[in-house]
Amino acid sequence: MQRLLLVEDEKNFAMVLRDYLGMNGFNVSLCENGEQGIQTFREGRFDLCILDVMMPKKDGFSLSREIKALRPDTPIVFLTARSQREDVVKGYLLGADDYIIKPFDSEVLLLKIRAILARQQKAVSFDQFMHEIGSYHFNARLRTLVRAGAPTLKLSPKEAELLQLLCEHRNDVLPRTKALKQIWKDDNYFTGRSMDVYIVKLRKYLSGDPGVNIHNLHGNGYCLRVRDQKTD
Repeated sequence: MQRLLLVEDEKNFAMVLRDYLGMNGFNVSLCENGEQGIQTFREGRFDLCILDVMMPKKDGFSLSREIKALRPDTPIVFLTARSQREDVVKGYLLGADDYIIKPFDSEVLLLKIRAILARQQKAVSFDQFMHEIGSYHFNARLRTLVRAGAPTLKLSPKEAELLQLLCEHRNDVLPRTKALKQIWKDDNYFTGRSMDVYIVKLRKYLSGDPGVNIHNLHGNGYCLRVRDQKTD
């Protein structure tokens, strides 16, 4: 089931829309402000985000910038009463896939969402398994880690899954609980210790590049930090 993030501060409208999308086959996470929205986005994996613009704590435009910074390929639909031309243009310049002005036809919204997701799915290719990590090239599907002048490393399935997750959260926090539940299917002391061992192994594999580090963020998780050599 495809997952949608809906960030909307009008509670009654938001719940009606959430239920409508749910009845049409989507798993919808509802947040009532931008700060809650970015926190939920960081903790989950969403196929598309639907954002209001005028919200307390963090507006939709600011939220979209943060979402795109974390996962640039995430489709975004603005659903807002702000109809000024400059607002519409700004929305698209921020990378929106659509800008829908309230009031709207819910069936048209549904068709637009499905069309965007269909295009997105077609665009997903082998590239999602290919990662450049500093001077390393990681192929998550083949489970290979390559660096010029060094032998090719063949990773174990769990090593490859963990490195893939770290790459997906590059320069951001990979929550410890998320990794444990997704890879080990459980979050307890023993699986936690097992993951720590795998983190140590990955650090060793990537130790040839001083610009690449896996940091332990106590109480939160791990962060794969890759220094951008272009800015050095």
